[in-house]
Amino acid sequence: MADIKPFRALRPHNEFAKEVASKPYDVLNSEEARKEAEGNLTSFLHITKSEIDLPQGIDIHSQEVYQKAAENLQQFIDKKILFREEKDCYYIYQLSWKGRNQTGLVCVSSIEDYYNDVIKKHEYTRPEKEKDRIEHMKAIRAQTGNVFLACKDVKELTDIFEHWKKENNAEYHFTADDGVAHTMWVVNSFATIDSITHVFKEKIPFTYIADGHHRAASAAKVSKEFTDSEKAKYFLTTIFPANELAILDYNRVAKDLNGLEDEAFIQKLQEHFYVEKEPSAFSPKELHQLGMYLNKQWYKLIAIEGSYKTDPIGVLDVTILQENILSKILNINDPRIDNRVDFVGGIRGLSELEKRVDEGDAKVAFCLHPVSIQQLFDIADNGQVMPPKSTWFEPKLRDGLLTHLI
Repeated sequence: MADIKPFRALRPHNEFAKEVASKPYDVLNSEEARKEAEGNLTSFLHITKSEIDLPQGIDIHSQEVYQKAAENLQQFIDKKILFREEKDCYYIYQLSWKGRNQTGLVCVSSIEDYYNDVIKKHEYTRPEKEKDRIEHMKAIRAQTGNVFLACKDVKELTDIFEHWKKENNAEYHFTADDGVAHTMWVVNSFATIDSITHVFKEKIPFTYIADGHHRAASAAKVSKEFTDSEKAKYFLTTIFPANELAILDYNRVAKDLNGLEDEAFIQKLQEHFYVEKEPSAFSPKELHQLGMYLNKQWYKLIAIEGSYKTDPIGVLDVTILQENILSKILNINDPRIDNRVDFVGGIRGLSELEKRVDEGDAKVAFCLHPVSIQQLFDIADNGQVMPPKSTWFEPKLRDGLLTHLI
C-alpha cells in the first residue's frame, strides 16, 4: 500500500503567494524564465532557474548556478518571504482551468515505494536531466519540484477533500497570468490527517507517476547520498484521483531528415502511412492519426493497419511514431539521449510546432493524439514503459507554493 506522510512545508506568506508561485522549471528555457521573472524579485524562478540572476550564456549546469539557487532560497527565508510550517500537515491543492477543476493531495511519498514499484513508472528518464535536479537538490537541500502522481478513484478520499474544502477557508487563492486558478487548503487537523493516511494504507495499493519522472528519479538518488536524513527518505508529491485528470498531446520535432530530401522522406513514410496534404494546421482527432508539418505544409498521416504492433505499448501513437518514423527513417533510436529530437508540450499549440520548423530550429514536426489515463495505468500495471515524454498533463502545479526541506 502507498506510504505517504504529512510534512512541514516551506511556503510563502499569503501576501506573497501569487508572486512566488512559478511555472515548473522544466517547461521554461532560460530565456523564457528571465522574461517570466522580469520585475518580480520574489518569483520562485530565482531558485529553480537561478541562472536568470547570472550573466547570460553561463553554463546552466555549472556549480555557480546551483550555488546561486541555494543563496536565493536562503534570502527568501531571511526576508520572510517564505516560512516553515510549525507542524506536519497535508495540503489540498485545487487547480481550475477552462471550466474544470482538479483536486489533489500534497504530501511526501516514500522513496522505498519508488524503488519497490508501489509508485509505478511509465517512462524512462534522460540522464542529463536527472543530473541537473540531483545537483540542484544537493545544493539547496530541498525538493522544489513537485512530482505529479495519480491514483485510481477512491470515493473516501474525494469525500475528505470535499468536506475539508467546504468547512475550511483556503490558505491561498489566486489566478495566475495564464488563467489557471490555484487554491490551497492547509490540512492541520490530526483527525483528518489520520483519516487521509488511513485511506492510503487501506484503499490505495499503488500510485502512478503522471508527470515528474526526472524529479522522482533524482530525489531517489539523492536519498542514497543523504543517508543521515530521515526527510530525504520521502519526496514531494501531489496525488490526484484519476477522474480529476486530463492528458494533452506531447509532440515531437526532429532537426533533420537523416540526409533525405523532402520527397524521398515522404516516399518512405508511405511504406507505413497514408499521407494526405492538409489545407491548414492539423491536430489528430482519433488514434493512429499523426499531424506532420514539413516545409510550410501540414500533412495527415494515417497508420496502415498491420504496420504496427497491437500490444499495450505498440498500439500507442507515440510508439508508432517512434518505431516507424523516428527510428526506421530518421535513425533516432533512443530519443532520451539523441539531441536530434526534441519534445514540445501540447499546451504550446500547433503554432509552436510551426514556429520551430519555420525558424529553422527543426526540419519537421509531429503532432500526436493524447494517451488516455487508462492506457497509462494499464501500461504501468503491466510493468511496461512508454517512449519518453508520452504524456503532457495540464494545468501544471506551481513551483514555490510548497517546498520539502531534506
